[in-house]
Amino acid sequence: MQLTRDPLSLSRARSRIFGRERLNGHYDVGTYVIGNTLFSIPYLLLTTLFPGAIAYYLAHLQDGAKHFLYFALVLFVCMMLVESLMILVASLVPNFFMGIITGAGVQAIMILNGGFFRLPNDLPKPVWKYPMFYISFHKYANQGLYKNEFEVLAFPNGLVEGPATITGESNLRETWQMEMGYSKWVDLGILMGMVVFYRLMFLGILKLSEKARPVVRGFLVRHRKQVTKVLDPMP
Repeated sequence: MQLTRDPLSLSRARSRIFGRERLNGHYDVGTYVIGNTLFSIPYLLLTTLFPGAIAYYLAHLQDGAKHFLYFALVLFVCMMLVESLMILVASLVPNFFMGIITGAGVQAIMILNGGFFRLPNDLPKPVWKYPMFYISFHKYANQGLYKNEFEVLAFPNGLVEGPATITGESNLRETWQMEMGYSKWVDLGILMGMVVFYRLMFLGILKLSEKARPVVRGFLVRHRKQVTKVLDPMP
């Protein structure tokens, strides 16, 4: 049997296991969500630290353990966000291919409205900036990583007038139109809050589907019996 590490495939396999164990009365929905989260943390840490360390030091980013730690934490939280989003999609869509299409589409919309491909002030304000720009986790990931790298730096001013150097903070604010009123750790905290929010949404959907499934099945059974009586009346 070939094992897959795709988040959508993993979430669907875990959902099948959860369905069997739930019917056997071994654990409830809350236990499954907590176990699902804890199970994914070691794998996500490994896939964050090693490739992250290679990319970070090959690109000669900021020296210092504090900067690398922040970089690794942002990658880790973003991977948890992607997995949380995909298991949320897997709990809503009917099949695997619809899950891939829906999950990829949601992430593509978030990437396009994250403030990188088009600056925040250039985004159309209805829908694309309000609210898509602010609910895209790429916005906070980009801001945090840019602040981590450039906030403490200074650049020579190529203009004749003005100061001799330009601070990284003013460059991020004026050129990249980033929100500099709060620190990079606030951006990381917002990303962590989004992970918790997506997991709670996943828990709510499982709770709702658990209560709604018997009602829907009972309605379908009654409807089928009524149709059978109409089509095959008693003599």
